[in-house]
Amino acid sequence: MGEQMRVLVVEDEVLVAEMIGGLVRELGHEVAGTARDGAEAVALAEQLAPSAVIMDINMPGTDGLTAARRITERCPAPIVILSAFETSEMLDRATDAGVGAYLVKPPNVREVDRALTIAAARFHDLMTLRRKNAELREALAVVRQLSGLLPICAGCKRIRDDAGAWQEVEEYIQSHSSARFSHGMCPDCLQKFYPEYGA
Repeated sequence: MGEQMRVLVVEDEVLVAEMIGGLVRELGHEVAGTARDGAEAVALAEQLAPSAVIMDINMPGTDGLTAARRITERCPAPIVILSAFETSEMLDRATDAGVGAYLVKPPNVREVDRALTIAAARFHDLMTLRRKNAELREALAVVRQLSGLLPICAGCKRIRDDAGAWQEVEEYIQSHSSARFSHGMCPDCLQKFYPEYGA
């Protein structure tokens, strides 16, 4: 058995909820809370920040897949869906909602353990992928800052921005990148403007 988890159990049938809670405890995990419908599940997930959620699909009001989607958006956690049946269409919808594993009722302790392990692993992969995507978006935003054609005046060398205003090269580059300028003078300009200091 791995690290102890705090599991939110979401099931509208009291006896089934108690049975799932018992299996969770048998595995050495804690039942962080119990919800009777999807709306309560989302509220409790936000409040309790559980390490995993085991949730029925068919419940009155907000169903399990809608609740799973909301939990994934608002307070992500590994989610195991609980259903009386399993179809490929249901599994596809569950995956799209952020579900990491599923259990068919009535599960045994080994199946609960396996589902929690799989959901936690998939959740870790999903969070890593989200982080890498965010880093990639940031990197692409930096790359885009100075890409494409820059209209530059042949005479004064100012650059025309997207609004049609002409800016000094230094101004334009500083406002479109993280570059900063320090000023000096090349040998040719030094000779041209200050011949007395030239080589």
